[in-house]
Amino acid sequence: MSLTAFVSLNAKHRTAQPELSFLREYPFMAETIIVQFDAQYGPEIRKIRTSVFMGEQNVPESLDFDGLDPHVVHVLVKDGDQFAGTGRMLGDGHIGRLAVLKEYRGRGVGVAAVRALIREAQRMGMKRVFLGAQMHARGFYQKLGFTEYGSPFMEAGIEHIHMEKIL
Repeated sequence: MSLTAFVSLNAKHRTAQPELSFLREYPFMAETIIVQFDAQYGPEIRKIRTSVFMGEQNVPESLDFDGLDPHVVHVLVKDGDQFAGTGRMLGDGHIGRLAVLKEYRGRGVGVAAVRALIREAQRMGMKRVFLGAQMHARGFYQKLGFTEYGSPFMEAGIEHIHMEKIL
C-alpha cells in the first residue's frame, strides 16, 4: 500500500492552512507516502529511526523496534531523493516513532508526517489520534491541534506527556 500526497511548505500556501503558520519559509516540496514496513521501505524507516533514537537519544534498539512495525501504518517524508522523516500509527490511532533527520528539522518534515498520519486515521474512520510526546516537543504537537491529558511519564529515560487530537 502506498498513498502519496505532496505538501507545499512555502509561505504562499501557509495562509490556506493556519496551523502551519509557525513554519519558516523553505522552498521545497515534501512528498509524504503511507507505506508498510516491508523490504522496500523498512530499511529507510530503520535508517531514520536508528539515527534519531539510537544515535542521538540513546534509546535501546529493542525499545524502538518492538516487533509492531510490520503490522502498523507508516509514513515516510521525502525531500527530493532523500527520505527525511518517518512516523507510525497503530490500529487504535496511537501515533509514535516520529523521527526527522537532524538536517531536516525545522523545515516542516515533522508537520508533514503527522498530518499524513492524521489524514490516514480519518480515512480509516478513526475519531481520535493520540501519542506520547517528548516534553520538549509539546509545543510542536499543540500547534497541530493536540491537547495534553494525564500525567508526565518516563519512556526510554525520556520524559513524555500524553496528548490527543479529536478528529
